[in-house]
Amino acid sequence: MGPCRLILMLSLSLSLYLFPYSTFAQLSTNHYANICPNLESIVRTAVRNKFQQTFVTVPGTLRLFFHDCLVQGCDASVMIQSTGNNQAEKDHPDNLSLAGDGFDTVIKAKAAVDAVPQCRNKVSCADILALATREVVSLAGGPFYQVELGRFDGLVSRASDVNGRLPQPNFDLNQLNSLFASHGLTQTDMIALSGAHTLGFSHCNRFSNRIYNFSPGRPVDPTLNPGYASQLQGMCPRNVNPLIAINMDPTTPRTFDNAYYQNLQQGKGLFTSDQILFTDPRSRPTVNSFASNKNVFNANFVTAMTKLGRVGVKTARNGKIRSDCSVL
Repeated sequence: MGPCRLILMLSLSLSLYLFPYSTFAQLSTNHYANICPNLESIVRTAVRNKFQQTFVTVPGTLRLFFHDCLVQGCDASVMIQSTGNNQAEKDHPDNLSLAGDGFDTVIKAKAAVDAVPQCRNKVSCADILALATREVVSLAGGPFYQVELGRFDGLVSRASDVNGRLPQPNFDLNQLNSLFASHGLTQTDMIALSGAHTLGFSHCNRFSNRIYNFSPGRPVDPTLNPGYASQLQGMCPRNVNPLIAINMDPTTPRTFDNAYYQNLQQGKGLFTSDQILFTDPRSRPTVNSFASNKNVFNANFVTAMTKLGRVGVKTARNGKIRSDCSVL
C-alpha cells in the first residue's frame, strides 16, 4: 500500500472516530452571549405568552422537540411545510398528531427574536425549539436546566425519513432500547425521556387494541389495571371518533412530575411501550426509583434531554439559519 493511500485511510478512520463528537462540540450554554445576549429572556416571554393562551403549548412543544431530534437530529426539520415537490417530515402519519400549538410556539418565539435587530437571522429555529422546550417543562412544574446552543437548521425534510425512527405504542423493551441506543442514549435515558408522558394526550386509535382486541380470547391487555381499562373503554367506546383525545397521565395531566412512574406501578400506562417499562424486570428498578423520588427523576430527565439535544446537530457546513422556520 502506497504512503498516500495509507495516510488517506488513516485520515478517514480518524474522522469516523471524531465525527460523533464534532457534531455537538460546537454547542455551549453561552453560544449567543455576544450574538444575541437577551435570547433566553426573549424566548421565555414569548413562550409564557403562548402558555397563557393554551396549556397545549406545553405538551405540544415538548413532543415537537422529541419528534424533531429522533428523525434527522435536532435541526427543526420537523417544522418544514410540504411542497408540491416534497412531502416533509411533519406530514408523515407518525407526525400528524403533533399539536399545532407546538409549531406556533416556536414560530412566535422566532418572530420575537428576529424583532430585535441585533438578533435578526442569527438564531436557528432548532435552538429556539430547544429553549422553548426547556421553558414549557419549567412552566409545567418540571426542572429548569441549562440548554446547550449553537445548532444550525437542517437542509432536508422528507416524510420518508421518519419511517422506523420514532417509538411506537406497541414497542417492547428491546425495541425501545435499540431505537434510543442508535442515538447514543441508554436505557435509563429512554426511561427518563418516557416520563414526558406525564403531560399531553393521545388518541383512542393508538391504544384501542389494548382494551378491545389484545389477543384471541383475551380482549383486554392483562397488564392494564382493570379499573383503568374500564375507564378507557368508557372514554373510547367501539367505533368512536379515533381522534378523541385521552390524557397520557390519568392523575396529574397538567403537571410535570413523577406520577407517570407511579401510574406504571399501578398498571396505568396508556401504551404497551409505557407499561412494559414496569412489567419487564430489566427496567422495573429504574421505574421504581423514579416513582419514589421526583428529584432523581428530574436529574435523569435533564441528563437525557441534554444528550438528546446533541443528536444530529448541524453545523455551518451542513445547515443554515432559517429566517422562516417552515421553509427550507
